[in-house]
Amino acid sequence: MTLEEVVRAQGHENVSGEHASTLEVTSDDFLTPAGDCILAIEADRVPADFDSEFVTACQDADATITATIEAGEQTVTVTGTGHPDLSFENDRSHVLRTSDYVDDRTVMVNADTAAGDVDRDLVEALADGHDATLTLSVEPSGD
Repeated sequence: MTLEEVVRAQGHENVSGEHASTLEVTSDDFLTPAGDCILAIEADRVPADFDSEFVTACQDADATITATIEAGEQTVTVTGTGHPDLSFENDRSHVLRTSDYVDDRTVMVNADTAAGDVDRDLVEALADGHDATLTLSVEPSGD
């Protein structure tokens, strides 16, 4: 049984998608050029809003977590893993990490894609201000 959380957000003119190790969607309503890992802003949900069953499933190191980001006609899928230290307590940002570093913003570790790896057509759609959808899915390892 796949568990899923959906976050709606907004692109922004300063989206550059250049960061080499992280990818972020934030609830902040602004983005400076320095935020090169941020692909979308004004997220309508944050990790602290997620269902406890989803969070528990993501805390399994053997869990596979998939993030799908859609904007305009473009889609990217990022695959990573869970981690026992994922807290989903942050009330601001969702961060996908290619490393195994965890803080309260982390929603996935060992991601196969960072902002700098995202297809440039998707980055351009987000920089043009298209609406974005981030769908996080987890397959509990026991299933």
